[in-house]
Amino acid sequence: MSEPDPAGDQRRPQASMSDAFADAARRAGIGQVAPGETPTAASLIRAIGGIRGLVESLLPGLAFLVIYTVTSQLTPSVVAPVVVAVAFIIARAVTRSPVMPAVTGLLGVAVSAALALFTGRAEDNFLPGLIINAISIVVLVVSILARWPLIGVIVGLLTGDGTGWRRDKAKFRVVLVATWCWVGLFALRLGVEGPLYFAGQAAALGSVKLILGVPLYAAMLWVTWLLVRSAFGHEKKQTVVVD
Repeated sequence: MSEPDPAGDQRRPQASMSDAFADAARRAGIGQVAPGETPTAASLIRAIGGIRGLVESLLPGLAFLVIYTVTSQLTPSVVAPVVVAVAFIIARAVTRSPVMPAVTGLLGVAVSAALALFTGRAEDNFLPGLIINAISIVVLVVSILARWPLIGVIVGLLTGDGTGWRRDKAKFRVVLVATWCWVGLFALRLGVEGPLYFAGQAAALGSVKLILGVPLYAAMLWVTWLLVRSAFGHEKKQTVVVD
């Protein structure tokens, strides 16, 4: 009877955790195109959740913007996105589609609405988004300073490369640039939306968030795919010639 392998028992949880992270990366936007593949319009639509995901991302914000612009009333403006998000959950449940994306969206708009109603300031509806942008910048910059650019970590999980990309100067340079690009995206959002928030321009915030939200996210995904492909794509093209 063989003795138990404590080292193996320790490796299995680590492998499971790595697999879980890899699976999450594959389901995330960047994971909709395997490194080395050519990005397409269809993959871009999948990355933002498909047509349904696009509608679910844009409609709550559009509801706030339209109602607040017309009425200048806080309560209906922040409640309407919550109602829309609940409707999306019901629609997914009826059609037997995964409801978690819609539940996540509901949590986001519900927290934003609750905060705005608590303070009585319409612009506070956008405060959670500003905080998320700031946290994202910090996480990305810390990953860069630690010499573990987050895009590289994600691509390493997707490719099974582990930490190999850190020893390849070309790959490391590409994922470093890609990570800085994402820092730029969140910094742009924060730089544009922050002054509007402090100026109390809720309607302008609603408009800017729609512009700098899904469209800019989709554009940055496309740029990231192209950058990663430039460094990782050659691996699939290599062939072995046997004499």
